[in-house]
Amino acid sequence: MGSQAKQASLWGQRPDDWAAIQEQTGNAGYEYALDILKLTGKDILLDVGCGTGLFCHLAWETGAKVAGIDATAELIERAKKRVPAIPFVTGEMEQLPFGDNNFDVVTGFNSFQYAENTKNALTEAKRVLKPGGKLTAMIWGNREDCEAASFLKAAGALMPPPPPGAPGPFALTENHLLESILEEIGMQIIDSNDITSIWDYPDKETALKGLISAGPIANAIAYSGIDKVTEAISASIDPFVKGDGRVVYHNKFRVVTAVK
Repeated sequence: MGSQAKQASLWGQRPDDWAAIQEQTGNAGYEYALDILKLTGKDILLDVGCGTGLFCHLAWETGAKVAGIDATAELIERAKKRVPAIPFVTGEMEQLPFGDNNFDVVTGFNSFQYAENTKNALTEAKRVLKPGGKLTAMIWGNREDCEAASFLKAAGALMPPPPPGAPGPFALTENHLLESILEEIGMQIIDSNDITSIWDYPDKETALKGLISAGPIANAIAYSGIDKVTEAISASIDPFVKGDGRVVYHNKFRVVTAVK
């Protein structure tokens, strides 16, 4: 059980564009997390849903010992090329292949919301944390604070109808559900903040490649075809094209840190 099989097929479609363009849109959240965590050479960190390893690289540069896990083999292969010194593995976030009390820090950047069961994934993250260890999770901010919600809406209209009660991309944000789950599993929240994240693409072509590389878009492409999806997302980009041709979205990410 878990999300690995489903998510691996979605996120493995355009790994090069994800690595080159879209993964960097999380930079503001990565930097904020590092400021909160204040990693040292004594820390052992696991990044859950590590993608192509951008945050792992930043954490590794602090001197911390770092490992990464992701559902998608194609992303993991690129992570290994980015930082060969870091052990990256493919696996399931709801059944982490690590022993109890192994890590000082566990992070997850826009990853826990893709779990089949978020509570299970966060409970696994807690299990592998040492007593007193920190868990940092980044999710979307409030929908009204995220201009990128426009491209998600455009893609969502071309996806198969979700089952009744299926969570959307902002489910963990609404009513501070992420924080509620963390408290429910016995974690103590020490910081929760909405961080401004400006997505700045040099041109519309680059923006389109980056946005289409996100895993959920593969679902829309499989259901409606690449032409319809490209047309819809291209149209959704137009309001954010500036006079110099750049594409700029103003968004917020919520970064929450809790202690075991």
